This record gives sequence, C-alpha cells and structure tokens, in this order.
Amino acid sequence: MLELGMTFSMEQLVIDNDIIAMLKKAMEGIVVTEETLGVDQIKKVGIGNNFLALKKTRELVNLPSSPKLIDRKMFGDWAAAGSKDIAERANAVVVDVMKNYEVPAIDSDILKAMKAIVDKADKDFKI
Repeated sequence: MLELGMTFSMEQLVIDNDIIAMLKKAMEGIVVTEETLGVDQIKKVGIGNNFLALKKTRELVNLPSSPKLIDRKMFGDWAAAGSKDIAERANAVVVDVMKNYEVPAIDSDILKAMKAIVDKADKDFKI
C-alpha cells in the first residue's frame, strides 16, 4: 500500500493473496514419506546426478505450496508460453474477477438484522 492507504494496487492484493496462501500451506507442514522424499528417484539416477527433470519430481514440486501466480516453468518453457511476469498474471486475475465475479446474495434475515443496526445507529447519532 502506498501513501498511507490512499492508493493501492489490486494486482498487489492478488499477489499478496497468493503469497499468504503459500505461507498457510507451508504452515500445514510437509508430508514426509519415501515417495515425497523421492527415494526411488534418487536411487534411479544415482547420487550426484540430476533427478530434477524426472516426471515424479515435477509432480511433487508444488506439494509444499500451490501458487496460482508464481510460474515455476524453466526459462525456455516460460518464454515459449509468452513470458508473462507475475504482475501481468495478477492483472489477468483482476480483469477476470472484475468482469465475471458475481456477488452472492445475502440472506434476507441477515439483511434485516443489518438494517436494524444501521437504523439504530442513525437514530442514536442524529443531532
């Protein structure tokens, strides 16, 4: 946020939301099993060799967190997919939400209770 909350970026809000979701996921802890440790993959390629290109490793890469905006593709794959940076990806989310989000209806009992609170406040603070 900038200028003491006078301005803000909806894209930054979307990015912050993604970061918070990743932190929450990390705080759940990481499941540690032979599969998630990649024991079989390490044995398959051997110690000191590259197991990062294995399919199973790619399947598990998002296990600790599931970002919606952060692109974990290799540089060449990222470039081939259009080279969108995180701000561009966040902007696409903002545009989609602004265009397509439908506000869920509020239950009539809740609306009635809210109106009663506002009416009471109006009555209490009228001069």
